[in-house]
Amino acid sequence: MTSDEQRLRLITTEDGSHSLYVPDLNETYHSFHGALQESDHVFIKTGLDHFARNHPQDMINVLEIGLGTGLNALLTAYWSHERKRPVRMTSVEAFPVSWQLASQLNYPEKIPSPDAAEWFGEIHNSPWEKDNSIHKLFSLKKVRARLQDHKLPANEYNVVFFDAFAPSKQSELWEPEILRKVFVSLMTHSVFVTYCAKGQLKRDLKAIGYDIETLPGPPGKKEMVRGTKPDDN
Repeated sequence: MTSDEQRLRLITTEDGSHSLYVPDLNETYHSFHGALQESDHVFIKTGLDHFARNHPQDMINVLEIGLGTGLNALLTAYWSHERKRPVRMTSVEAFPVSWQLASQLNYPEKIPSPDAAEWFGEIHNSPWEKDNSIHKLFSLKKVRARLQDHKLPANEYNVVFFDAFAPSKQSELWEPEILRKVFVSLMTHSVFVTYCAKGQLKRDLKAIGYDIETLPGPPGKKEMVRGTKPDDN
């Protein structure tokens, strides 16, 4: 565990699932109202499920901004297994959480699959910069880089999980040029989902070219945002 990680504090959120508190930012990795229910609502149900219902093609390519604790990746692995839909996920993370710390998180206990603990270990311990098979339908490529420095391929992804820290804490990742970079990496009809629903974000996303929806947020949060890349971009 690094010296930076030693300052992180494991907390239990209101749905019983763990998260991490970052004293230097006065910020948590997830909503204290419920880490698991927030990730499931914002990224799985409103993002992955929504896209999959409307696009029955075999492979779904997911881009995640912020691997963090690995919760979104674990939920995606479970979704892929249950839906029998292949998913290839790429997660960009500049400051990885060590397995020494991540292994203390209780997410596998909250996932109704006997393989969840194995998947979670593979998510954290698999090599960086290569596609890793977590199970036969789900692969994960972890990219250790700042999004600002990482070149994203154009027209590659179907779903974006934008899970950076809040704009007030990590403003550089919410700048229009970064959001545009992500937009270019999406195929037509792809979706961008985030827990953030600030007016400036919605204006920026609309100006970039997304069709914007303000949707009900997870428990404890009134709203969230989904953007769809339309045909004419």
